[in-house]
Amino acid sequence: MPLDPTPIDPRWAWEPYRPSDAAPWNLRRVGHLHRRAGFGATYAELQEGVRLGPTALVDRLLNGGPGQDEFDRDLAPLAASIAGANNAAQLRAWWLHRMLYTPHPLREKMTLFWHNHFATSNAKVQNAAFMLAQYELMRKYALGGFGAMLLEMSTRDRAMLVWLDGKGSAKGNPNENYARELMELFSLGIGHYTEKDVREAARAFTGHDLRGAELVFNENNHDAGTKTILGKSGTFRAGDVVGICLEQKACPRFLVTKLFKFLVSETIAPSEELLAPLCEQLRKSDYDFGALVATVLRSNLFFSERAYRTKIKSPVEFALGIVRGLEGRIGTTVLADALELLGQNVFNPPSVKGWDGGPTWLNGQTLLYRQNLALALTSTEDPRFGRRTDPAALAKKHGRPTQEQALALFADVFYQGDLPAASRERLAVYAQKEKADTLPVYWTAEDAANHRVRALCHLVLTQPEFQLN
Repeated sequence: MPLDPTPIDPRWAWEPYRPSDAAPWNLRRVGHLHRRAGFGATYAELQEGVRLGPTALVDRLLNGGPGQDEFDRDLAPLAASIAGANNAAQLRAWWLHRMLYTPHPLREKMTLFWHNHFATSNAKVQNAAFMLAQYELMRKYALGGFGAMLLEMSTRDRAMLVWLDGKGSAKGNPNENYARELMELFSLGIGHYTEKDVREAARAFTGHDLRGAELVFNENNHDAGTKTILGKSGTFRAGDVVGICLEQKACPRFLVTKLFKFLVSETIAPSEELLAPLCEQLRKSDYDFGALVATVLRSNLFFSERAYRTKIKSPVEFALGIVRGLEGRIGTTVLADALELLGQNVFNPPSVKGWDGGPTWLNGQTLLYRQNLALALTSTEDPRFGRRTDPAALAKKHGRPTQEQALALFADVFYQGDLPAASRERLAVYAQKEKADTLPVYWTAEDAANHRVRALCHLVLTQPEFQLN
């Protein structure tokens, strides 16, 4: 749809959404919330969301569902095994399993946000234990205090120390990589620091090292001299530099802009005035990111047509949304391989800048891979997934065995009523055009009916609108 050029009133934008005749609480808004604050929803979750209403549903997503401690305990032995064996393939699969089946999808979604913010790749780190520890750090603070997370990332994270070459940085020969990215990518953004600030900050980060897998600080290698960073002078250490960055006016603006793009819209260019209330909230709350996310998810703008389907699904969002919608229980090792082809290899972002996202997710090749993955998940004929994500079984489970009924179910689960009428009409007549002699002669009538339902689901998932989040 064409972009609306009308300025957005900041006061209206961040006030809590209240259902009205003009903006009713319905399946569309429930689906929108589940896509942005998680990885899609099942049919039952969508219906339950309508019943709960916006306040209760946002509360549930912010707090997570029951069974979180048990879920974490069940997966902890596998994480320990992955770390001990340094198994990079299982590392990816482990996190995808968490995303798919966690009782707290918003926490995993925000952990994915921070993974792209502190983009660290195991391709260089080569240590699953270090990467798992960084994941746990990001997950711990995913909906918590950014300042505490940034401090730990800057001073206690082994994966980051390897990734940005802080290991062995010493007085007289400081490595500038982490100091630079701390300012450019993690807190302030380009234009809000100078090269001198980077050089001086790098001196403050000297002395951190690894002894085997153990993090150590060598006082003899630390530059204890006076440094001047972002207008302040002192005998600063790493933690002091983090504090100085957090004090800068540019810091909340930088973080809020990233969160706006992640949760609200990739097509709206937010004005300073629109972001100002969120920046003020973040600053006054001592960087309470959970409270900021809550404000956004409850807001008028988040639930408005201006934000609706204005993001392109990442490969993770695309694939997990299908599996969740089909209520599948699948092995995630093969899914991790498929997502790498689509352009998103978790624990392995392409650079320190992370994934660019937006339109860069889609090109002729990745779009073909998306369609192929949708076919693999829906056909029941791909040995990687088999019948574990069977649309025909889903339709029968929900009492929708006919093709017409199944189409209505798939339209609700994957589009929440947004499948364009022309597309729906074309899909509705699909089966009538498939000749019986194109099917195996040994198939029963039920086999043929199931095949058509599966093929119909695949076609539903290849519509252009399904690429939008």
